[in-house]
Order: sequence, then C-alpha cells, then structure tokens
Amino acid sequence: MGQPFEIVGQPLSLWLAPVGTTFPLIGAAPSGSWALIGTSGTRNQDEGGVTTTHSQTIQKVRPGGTTGAVKAFRNEEDLSFKLTIWDLTLEQLKVALNANTLTTTAAGVGTAGFKSIGLSRGVDVTEYALLARGSSPYGDGMTAQYQVPRCFMSNSPAIVHRKGVPAGVELMFDALEDLSAASADLRFGKLVFQHAVAL
Repeated sequence: MGQPFEIVGQPLSLWLAPVGTTFPLIGAAPSGSWALIGTSGTRNQDEGGVTTTHSQTIQKVRPGGTTGAVKAFRNEEDLSFKLTIWDLTLEQLKVALNANTLTTTAAGVGTAGFKSIGLSRGVDVTEYALLARGSSPYGDGMTAQYQVPRCFMSNSPAIVHRKGVPAGVELMFDALEDLSAASADLRFGKLVFQHAVAL
C-alpha cells in the first residue's frame, strides 16, 4: 500500500458473536464464537463497502436577546454499520431473521436434503457483539478494528431477485450502550488502531 499510510482505501470485514464474547487482540485472527459476515468476507460485499455512521442530534440554545446559538446539548447519538452482502446462504440470512434456528435435514433414499429457517422474527430482538476490521492508518499490514460490545440488526432488508444482478441483502447494525462500560466514552465500544509491530 505504501505511504501516505493515513489514506486508507480498503473495505472492512465484519464478524458477529454473542454479547460478552472477548474481542481478539489486534492482529490476532478472530476465533471461537466469532462468525464472519459473508461466507467469503469482503468478497461477498457489494462495491458500496461498509458505511460506519456516527450520528447525533444536537439542540442549540438561542437566548431571546441573540440570533446565534450560545450553547449546545447533545440529545441523542448513534453508531451504525451498514453493508450489502451478495450471499443468500441461510447461514448468512439468519442474521436478517433474528438468528432464528437453522435446521438441516439430510438426504434420504428418494428424498432431497434441505436446510430451512423460520421467517417470523417475534418481539425479542437478538443482540450481538460486533467486530469490524480493516487497515490501520499507521503502517502497511497493520490492523484497525471497531469493538462494539452490543448491537442489533436494525433495518428491514429487501432482497431483489432479478436476471443478471446479484441478489443483495442489506444489513445494518446499530450499537446499544454497554451497561458495564468502564467510562462514558466506551459505552458504544472502542476503535483500536495498530501503530507498531510486535517485539
């Protein structure tokens, strides 16, 4: 990639795991409960990549004797990750279907094997821990990662099946506050950039 390192032009890879799963150390491969979004990761994403949005609602205070704002309050803030995957395997679609149970039925004599999943999501919303990995702006081959302790799949995917165009599944994950965060600035998790190689 080469200098200038701070200009990054690589997609993010996303993993999900149960809430409470330990995040891998920077540079270490995700393992155990971490499940990659897209069977082949970034090779299953459309060219739109991953959009990370740090949104907020600000209330500006304007006293009666001024025309300009003299103070501001943050009323709301959100952190979200959005991507579209070209992957219709049920192992991936289950994320859009509230992590419903995937059932596999083996083939038998005269009967085809099949996989199935329920389409209703019910009232309870499945939560995940989310790991998003990409390139660090501090050097070639270095890793950057978002570590979000709690999130949920928040959008309503519409899958379009048409001739000659990959059917995409848009997924959006909204962060929830980590109720056990060590400080207020860690309630949505943290962003970690590798800046040096291991000794």
